[in-house]
Amino acid sequence: MLMRETPVVIDGPVGQIEALYLDNEQPRGIALICHPNPVQGGTMLNKVVSTLQRTARDAGLITLRFNYRGVGASQGEHDMGTGEVDDAQAAAAWLREKHPDLPLTLFGFSFGGFVAASLGGRLEAQGVQLAHLFMVAPAVMRLGEQDQLPQHGGLTVIQPETDEVIDPQLVYQWSAQLRRPHELLKVAECGHFFHGKLTDLKDLLLPRLSN
Repeated sequence: MLMRETPVVIDGPVGQIEALYLDNEQPRGIALICHPNPVQGGTMLNKVVSTLQRTARDAGLITLRFNYRGVGASQGEHDMGTGEVDDAQAAAAWLREKHPDLPLTLFGFSFGGFVAASLGGRLEAQGVQLAHLFMVAPAVMRLGEQDQLPQHGGLTVIQPETDEVIDPQLVYQWSAQLRRPHELLKVAECGHFFHGKLTDLKDLLLPRLSN
């Protein structure tokens, strides 16, 4: 199996989008991974994003991770809102065009959790049904009324209990008010960036991707 990602360039809404793509000879699905806040140094090479990519790969998924506008070689400037969701939508369209018959799973870490959730709602409104949405230490406070979550497919929220960036209580309250079925997984003694806990994160994800 080809284990090394291939650099690709995707046409985005404000110019080219830099991405890394990994094919799979016997794919079970496709996965798009959204990275954390660019203003705080987030890129597609973030170690949590890399863990998400490797876990999806190990579960037999074709993967695509990408840099938002203004990050790395991606053109444009930070929007910190709908622009990044537009970028994710362009990346998802590129991936789905290559593999139209495979189910799509979305991953988002931190700010990327907001991006993935908002994108999932957009795609579902367009008739695309997601296999699963994984929101890891998600920036739920960024989700507004215009950001509709997908109502179908699996939804898993993974929240570190000692997160120093995203207030865990905000995520717990958001989860409690969420009307659609989902699971909330709390990771004890774990900070936002999963220092020393990346294996735990993979262990939570893998069985949910392999079902």
